Amino acid sequence: MPNFNANLSMMFNEVSFLERFGAAAKAGFRGVEFLFPYEFPAAQIKEQLDKHNLQMILFNMPPGDFAAGDRGMACEPAKVGQFQENVGKAIEYGKALGCGQIHCMAGLKPRGVNDETMRATYIANLQFAGRELAKHNMKLLIEAINTRDIPGFYLNYSRQAFDIMHYANVPNLYFQYDIYHMQIMEGDLAPTVEKNLAKIAHMQLADTPGRHEPNTGEINYPFLFGFFDRIGYKGWIGCEYRPAGNTEAGLGWLKPYL
Repeated sequence: MPNFNANLSMMFNEVSFLERFGAAAKAGFRGVEFLFPYEFPAAQIKEQLDKHNLQMILFNMPPGDFAAGDRGMACEPAKVGQFQENVGKAIEYGKALGCGQIHCMAGLKPRGVNDETMRATYIANLQFAGRELAKHNMKLLIEAINTRDIPGFYLNYSRQAFDIMHYANVPNLYFQYDIYHMQIMEGDLAPTVEKNLAKIAHMQLADTPGRHEPNTGEINYPFLFGFFDRIGYKGWIGCEYRPAGNTEAGLGWLKPYL
């Protein structure tokens, strides 16, 4: 049976961020993820994790100015120094929160930079981050994101991600397979996961259209959950969806799996 964790950036927005840990635990979740922890001291977040007996599954490296539109910087040649500083900051939070995997957003394609330079920068940054995270037994994750939600994002397809991973040759670099994004960009969900299972450390879900709960759109989630069990997927599946209404009221899909 899949292990589902709550994404606290998307879910339980009826309460403040620090209150969402308790709400997730009350709903039956044993693990949580979120986009960014950096607005809060790590000790405050750790207190909530411990209080509610929750495991910290995943968070993202600092993305730059997220409010201004930044979505990572790993492919930007002009920001290599800032990227490396952000790796250190992410590791500090990861150690404090007991988090074993950190997602590195590729970033938007910088204007005036050719594809070869972007690719070389991205690979070099992943190699640096992978080495630094490996010192603390952490996994580095990358994710392909659809062109509708984030136009101009550098990494859009699973095959592109696996090619980057091959040439980067970083032992602790894995793919974060987001079912929602990959349904929009390429479909063929079950065969792709099965073929690349050893390279996938984490999954995320939402249905489409709408990016709401499973079973509200076109994706056959009951089939996928059973399929993931049959092929032996052992990682977590992060619930990175926007509840169509009240978060708790929309958790009926989850009850058979708790």
